[in-house]
Amino acid sequence: MAVQRTFAFIKPDAVERNLVGRILARFEEEGFRIVALRMVRMTRSQAEKLYSVHVGKPFYQKLVDYVTSGPVVLMVLEGEDAVRKVREIIGATNPREAAPGTIRAEYGLDVTRNTIHAADSPENAVREMTIFFTQDDIVG
Repeated sequence: MAVQRTFAFIKPDAVERNLVGRILARFEEEGFRIVALRMVRMTRSQAEKLYSVHVGKPFYQKLVDYVTSGPVVLMVLEGEDAVRKVREIIGATNPREAAPGTIRAEYGLDVTRNTIHAADSPENAVREMTIFFTQDDIVG
């Protein structure tokens, strides 16, 4: 498999609980390079664009409200088969259904406050990266 880049962000619950370093270390331990990193307060417009695929679903507004409620840590990760492997490392959306040892199983609180988001396809990785980063922001 080829080297890929993917987008992920650490959600407000994890930032508030001081889990940023542990989560970043986990990706590095798994062999990923962090090629872009930024702590921000996501704007409503960015959140709506990020989650546009969920417009009209019952959880959409709650999700947008939540990710804009506090600081988040945005990142671009680079590595072999990055999209699939990062999704595997973070685990299922619902922490109760996430495999043991995954980030969400270890740190997730519920289906909304599940610690981390990661792109689910190479196409979405590119789309999501461009919401938050320019090419000049990404190093390596």
